Amino acid sequence: MALSPKLEIRQGQTLIMTPQLMQAIKLLQMSSLDLTSYVEAEMERNPLLERAEGEGGAGEADSPSEREAAEAAAPSSSGEAEGDAWLSSELSDSARDIAQRLDTDLGNIYPDDPGTGRTEAGAGEAQQRDPWQTGLTTRTGAGSTSEDYNLEAFVASDVSLQQHLGDQMVLAIADPVERLVAQVLIDNLDDAGYLRLDLDDTAERMGIDRARLDGILAVLQTLEPTGVFARSLAECLKLQLIEKNRFDPAMEKLIDNIDLLARHDHAALRQVCGVDDEDLKEMIAELKALDPKPGSSFGETLIQPVVPDVIVRAARDGGWSVELNSDTLPKVLVNQTYYAHISRQARDEAEKSFLSECLQTANWLAKSLDQRARTILKVASEIVRQQDAFLVHGVQHLRPLNLRTIAEAISMHESTVSRVTSNKYMATPRGIFELKYFFTAAIASSGGGDAHSAEAVRHRIKVLIDAESPDDILSDDTIVKMLKDEGIDIARRTVAKYRESLRIASSVQRRREKKAGRG
Repeated sequence: MALSPKLEIRQGQTLIMTPQLMQAIKLLQMSSLDLTSYVEAEMERNPLLERAEGEGGAGEADSPSEREAAEAAAPSSSGEAEGDAWLSSELSDSARDIAQRLDTDLGNIYPDDPGTGRTEAGAGEAQQRDPWQTGLTTRTGAGSTSEDYNLEAFVASDVSLQQHLGDQMVLAIADPVERLVAQVLIDNLDDAGYLRLDLDDTAERMGIDRARLDGILAVLQTLEPTGVFARSLAECLKLQLIEKNRFDPAMEKLIDNIDLLARHDHAALRQVCGVDDEDLKEMIAELKALDPKPGSSFGETLIQPVVPDVIVRAARDGGWSVELNSDTLPKVLVNQTYYAHISRQARDEAEKSFLSECLQTANWLAKSLDQRARTILKVASEIVRQQDAFLVHGVQHLRPLNLRTIAEAISMHESTVSRVTSNKYMATPRGIFELKYFFTAAIASSGGGDAHSAEAVRHRIKVLIDAESPDDILSDDTIVKMLKDEGIDIARRTVAKYRESLRIASSVQRRREKKAGRG
């Protein structure tokens, strides 16, 4: 068979990810904060995008009728002049009275005020600036500038842990070399106030003896807050107990054996410390009153509160009203009037191409935002319909749900539902939940009935453990039997996994804790 080149025509269909489609997918999975930042950047980049003002916005305040009403309501210039003249005369009289009462010129009392001094001869007393009038003028804004009254000067900035310790360090350490070493130690503190440095390596790197470095560290450990510069939890607690003058031999042994306290082995602690039950309880109570993270109060991390994207309220007909949170939706408009005006003034093809591209990008962004809002509302409405029992009765009635069920119900792709439920929150009468919360695995029923939600089973395990008595601690095997009696077919390792996810200790540790608490 001979090989020869030839031309063929074939027809086929392929899915091409256009830049606009990629942008729509990107917007769909963004959180409300990320979306707001993205839209703000697009508005700065695109001159045809503008913020949509609500009713009564600043853009509507310049109508002719409102301007006429404002001018009619404003006082006349003559009235203002008369009022200023009356006020000036009253202030001048009061200033003269004060000067006569004090038997001195006000310029001697307020030498730093430029308005208190006398004017040059021949300038006239009318040109003299009264100090009281000057102060009032600055506050009322008559002829004042922004430099006269700086509000930012009254705003206190957040003080970091390093700044707080640095201010104390310069008072506690006088030697310049030791100050440099101390600053290195301060800069290497973590957010909790612990020092995670290898002191031998630090001493070698700084070129000082280890003994001198230990002396600097001992001075730094006396700074506030007490407990900083500790290298372990035991040392942090020790420093705070020393400051309270409560570091006695029994407490020292308790600190040295803090791992026994973590295991709630109180019997071993009583034997090691040589104290009875009452003294051990008091010592443990003192430890609990200490701060294991003394530097956390100086954290500068901004905690952003969760803002729900969807709000669910009870409707009058017994159903649920699902609506989008308008505060989280960026409102943008495409200024067609500005485009029509400026496109006529385009001088070359490059400017026309730039304006056309801006118009296309602006239209697509507005369309993508609208489509995003509709998709979120559609997915949230279906989630509310599927989880109606949860909203009415609570978490124990949460149904098992997956992305495919929602996708098939609203005729969308499963990946689209996954993007919608990422970083989105729903406010319900039972609290604010991430949309991902409503999607849980199914656990089979032992009686052949409906499957149970994994979240509901996890909640049931927590309820059973919270209700147990100190004399009858439930093991994982006992919990498995109790759940099977309730129609939930679950394995022991699954119960242990759910218990650990809830941060619940094992039955042995719970028995020690409850016996110690009862004793």
